[in-house]
Amino acid sequence: MKAAILTDTTKCIGCSECVIACKKVNHLDPDVPRRWDLDDGLSARNWTSVVKGPKEAFVRKQCRHCLEPACASACPVGALQKTDTGAVIYDSSKCMGCRYCMMACPYGIPRYDWDETVPFVRKCILCYERIKSGSQPACTQACPTGATVFGDRDVLLAEAHRRISATPGLYIQNVWGEDEVGGTSVLYVSNADLSFLTHDVALGSAPLPQRTAPAMNAVPYAFTGALAAMAGLSWIIGRRMKNQGGNQGETE
Repeated sequence: MKAAILTDTTKCIGCSECVIACKKVNHLDPDVPRRWDLDDGLSARNWTSVVKGPKEAFVRKQCRHCLEPACASACPVGALQKTDTGAVIYDSSKCMGCRYCMMACPYGIPRYDWDETVPFVRKCILCYERIKSGSQPACTQACPTGATVFGDRDVLLAEAHRRISATPGLYIQNVWGEDEVGGTSVLYVSNADLSFLTHDVALGSAPLPQRTAPAMNAVPYAFTGALAAMAGLSWIIGRRMKNQGGNQGETE
């Protein structure tokens, strides 16, 4: 099964039970507001949030778990990986805090943990261990109205289109996440335009790793070149200092 979540904003009442459940199951500390944080409720300590969208719609915001994630392709050390369950997970033991994933994500999801001595990136991992054990994410289990549900991606896509066809006057004729950037594992149907989740930027259907891979493939060569240049510069400076020291000795 390719795990996925379908969120129907017409059913969301903004109760934030999903947010509470996420923090509890992932043992996330209370958030500390920072003036540089984005005003969307997400942080290193909040992996999901409920924001107000157009038409006063409550919209749950979380990692979209792209089918071909740009964050994973941009990570030079493999700290982010797409799993066979559909979840994009994070390994802090590999992360070096470069924040390339934050720049690569078209949805602006990964957040830096400024409160740690050695800060890393944090984000939703789709309750990976719970899925592997046959359960469901804490957020979908906690939803009291069925506004966000868990299941196989193909099944949820069919359900999304069924809802739109059954009540075309209620929903915008679009399933967000079906094709965007190659498709995502978190899908939306809504009566409001959800383009604000990407700052009204049209992402297209092409997977982003096709664009990021050439740049990331160049990173090792650029790094090696920089080291070589620094080593050469160090040798030149050292040689000049040595020669200057020798000349001063001869003068004396």
